[in-house]
Amino acid sequence: MSESGASAETAGQLQTAGYIRYRRGHIAVLNRAGLERHACECYGVVKKELERLQNDVLYRQD
Repeated sequence: MSESGASAETAGQLQTAGYIRYRRGHIAVLNRAGLERHACECYGVVKKELERLQNDVLYRQD
């Protein structure tokens, strides 16, 4: 299966679960809490690191 095919399949599963609406490559999050629960543990790690980096950038702009 191609990468885009796997992405579309995954998006379809998330849409069936009611977490997102997916159409023609556009994604709307309908249930963020459910989507976060469904995601792997790496979601929390990435989110925390992004927040750390954003805070660092804001600090350096002062």
